Amino acid sequence: MQIIIYSTTTCPYCNNLKEYLQSKSIAFTEKLIDQDKAISEEMEKESGGFKGVPFVVITKEDGAKETIIGFNKGKINSILGIQE
Repeated sequence: MQIIIYSTTTCPYCNNLKEYLQSKSIAFTEKLIDQDKAISEEMEKESGGFKGVPFVVITKEDGAKETIIGFNKGKINSILGIQE
């Protein structure tokens, strides 16, 4: 499974999301849209034009993709099978 978090350097919700995943020992890749225009364009393509952060793309082993807008702990837990 691959997890990509599109974020910005100043987004508090992005920081909360990253801290949450780290506390659960879940690896992810962070892509900063405010540092690289190509990454910003990549996120817009993945999200269908959405420009807010955090935006998460989870690619499962079978290639299926799930996307999450914002820090939606319930949806993250459901997709990743995290028990609280």
